[in-house]
Amino acid sequence: MPSQPSASGIVTDEKSGTRHIPESVRPDGTTRKAIKIRPGYRPPEDVEVYKNPTAENFRTRGKGPVPGAEGLKEDTKADQSSAANKNAKRREARKKAKAAEEANPTEKGSTANTAQPKAEELEPEAEKEKKARTLKKKLRQAKDLKDKKDGGEALLPEQIAKVIKINELIRELDALGFDAEGEPKAANDKADQPDGES
Repeated sequence: MPSQPSASGIVTDEKSGTRHIPESVRPDGTTRKAIKIRPGYRPPEDVEVYKNPTAENFRTRGKGPVPGAEGLKEDTKADQSSAANKNAKRREARKKAKAAEEANPTEKGSTANTAQPKAEELEPEAEKEKKARTLKKKLRQAKDLKDKKDGGEALLPEQIAKVIKINELIRELDALGFDAEGEPKAANDKADQPDGES
């Protein structure tokens, strides 16, 4: 019994294993003879076209999910490490505790709320000092660049912009309560006064 014909019309006899193109009738009514095919020969019509996977992915790049993500969907639960599981449990516990605290605030929650404003009161002072330190550093760099410029060196446009901002940096330090050198004004005022005055 012959198999289904291939794209080129070749049929393989299942009993003998021989391949041939069966005889057929032309439009004018004459018949074509059956053609025997050598073993191992594959006509061009039967050869599968090679598909480069990279090129195929490039052609279909916007049409599907992220490449390689298909297999991850099923494995997400099984692949999680013990640390990831612990972190997930902690997150859930925090959410539950927060929801319980919002529902009925307890004494512990109220003491925690009173402790927070004290920490917030201290933060502006630390924030102010931090800002002053950064401004002092910028001012020092700008003054160094100004000295280079006065010495005749050529500066880049960014460096010239820093030199121009010297007065602005001094104003910002003054607004924070620091002098042009970055020292607190109160300490400088006491140092400038003679010993007899207070």
